[in-house]
Amino acid sequence: MRDHYDVIVIGGAAAGLSAALVLGRSRRSVLVVDAGEPRNAPSAGAHNYLGREGIAPAELSAIGRDEVAAYGVEVTAGRIVAASATTGDGTDPVGFSVTLDSGTVVAARRLVVASGAVDVLPQVPGLAEQWGRGVVHCPFCHGWEIRDQRIGVLVTTPNGVHHALMFRALSEHVTAFVTDPALVDDTARAGLQARGIEVVDDTVTQVRSSEGTLTGVTLGSGEVVELDALAAASTAEARVDFLSGLGLVATDQFMGDFRYASALTVDPAGQTSVRGVYAAGNVAAPMATVIASAAAGVQAGAAAHGDLVQADLAAALATAAAGSGRVSG
Repeated sequence: MRDHYDVIVIGGAAAGLSAALVLGRSRRSVLVVDAGEPRNAPSAGAHNYLGREGIAPAELSAIGRDEVAAYGVEVTAGRIVAASATTGDGTDPVGFSVTLDSGTVVAARRLVVASGAVDVLPQVPGLAEQWGRGVVHCPFCHGWEIRDQRIGVLVTTPNGVHHALMFRALSEHVTAFVTDPALVDDTARAGLQARGIEVVDDTVTQVRSSEGTLTGVTLGSGEVVELDALAAASTAEARVDFLSGLGLVATDQFMGDFRYASALTVDPAGQTSVRGVYAAGNVAAPMATVIASAAAGVQAGAAAHGDLVQADLAAALATAAAGSGRVSG
């Protein structure tokens, strides 16, 4: 690991490695710092990724690391714990310093943040142990794998009715567990019933498993409902604490009045409010799929390279002007 790079990419999953790939192919010096905690780690496979459908997340990352290495990109295991702005390298006024959890300090001209998000789960005993396996959240990511099975939907948000209807398209055996009657009005309830979705007005007090496989849920009444899978919504919290030194914080994301996530705010190219800092993936788009995160990473990497091109041009013009002034004098 050197002391200075053109770009440091924070995060080594789909978004980060895609940014590193386009930067490496642009002959930039790049360091990827990967904490090894991708959001989809509990899942057996990543889906809707054309050409890699169903690939294990760890395998996808391993392939990506090999691909970026072919273009001179360095990947190191670690976690960024702090970041700050610097006065640049003498030719470029924009620059950054990051500190790894090992204590190592590395500088870069630009940063690409692809640190992802953490799923904060409903506080139901047994649910976290099944997250990404028997407990799922996305019908597009996991629906095919549980098609035609007995699916429960934990209605804990205003979007819970729509969630149940999405899973109904995959199975005729769907039960909606309504934890708060205020979440389902008469119109929504009629819609669920019209689609043959059983509505249970009770809390889920436990997710039941046997030998690692989800078997059902226990209700507040004590009744046990047998299931093959349970859908539940999480709150996606952006991993951004280490950016506080740059004045960057995640902002709350809402659907109507309901807060469902936090995320960095970026423009279409991935630029944050801090010049030279770009972001891509779930840290900026909590609902983005793996392939969408990869695409955003390419965009952010390309934007960071374009920014560097303009900075190099400005430096070259300044040098040429200075040289011309000396000659004429």
